Amino acid sequence: MNLLVQDAGPLTTVQDLGRMGQLRVGLPRSGPMDREAFVLANRLVGNDDNSAGLECTLMGPRLEFADARWVAVTGAEAFVALDGEEMPRWESFRVPAGGVLRIGAARTGVRAYLAIAGGITTPPVLGSRATYLRGGLGGLHGRALRKNDTLPLGPAPAGGTARRVRAEMVPTHGDEPRIDTILGPQDDRFIAAGIAALFGGPYEMLPQSDRMGARFKGARIEHTRGHDIISDGIALGAIQVIGDGQPIVLLVDRQTAGGYTKIGAVCSYEIGRVGQLKPGQRLRFRQVTVAAAHAELAARRAVLETAIA
Repeated sequence: MNLLVQDAGPLTTVQDLGRMGQLRVGLPRSGPMDREAFVLANRLVGNDDNSAGLECTLMGPRLEFADARWVAVTGAEAFVALDGEEMPRWESFRVPAGGVLRIGAARTGVRAYLAIAGGITTPPVLGSRATYLRGGLGGLHGRALRKNDTLPLGPAPAGGTARRVRAEMVPTHGDEPRIDTILGPQDDRFIAAGIAALFGGPYEMLPQSDRMGARFKGARIEHTRGHDIISDGIALGAIQVIGDGQPIVLLVDRQTAGGYTKIGAVCSYEIGRVGQLKPGQRLRFRQVTVAAAHAELAARRAVLETAIA
């Protein structure tokens, strides 16, 4: 069965958990910016974690369902309506055949996620349905959704039921988060005061941010001898500092190699919080050790397994 896009919203894309094993040929993993919210949406409707759903940026789409489906909306705080009636977030509910679902503007956070029982079944490209906009790969013709598009859906699993995420697991996005960060690999290319600046004051998200990288403005991070290095690989969350002394956190659609100094890396479990920051919102980088980051990652994975009531 198909899903009709009556209105696409400003930037709505098909995503799954991403395109693995392609960094060597210059293709990033892509996938959702807020992985935890995406996974929980799929689990709420009984899908596999990697089933394709929609990532909606700032404002979501209006969608008409050809057949009855269980759906769930997670991520940014946005108004959700079914045939004009407000519906809950972080909880699954049933859309009847012919029903129209609308996801409104994000009040806090940036990216909302819609999972549909059976998943979206656009053709996989290099093993993934994730949309990589700069490369024109995956999703629906490698682009954001448009009005009057139709999306194919997989068979709806039998025996759908209402599920919800425990209240204490639902995040808020309006605060000034402290983001766990590991120092390196080129921290030797920064003076001590530059490193102190990174972990000292807040940094404000700039409007020139996207799925490739989040640009920030704050205290200048001073180099010892310039910002250019021999190009090397770029990990998810790497913090580049170019000549202006301002940090750029590289995200799911990042370039796979680059020749600018990297003072540190945001921990993988924090990428979702960075991806939910609005322009003008601030964060603080908090230094942690690799061992502490591994422990925190394990703890968060364990909590995720108990998140759904």
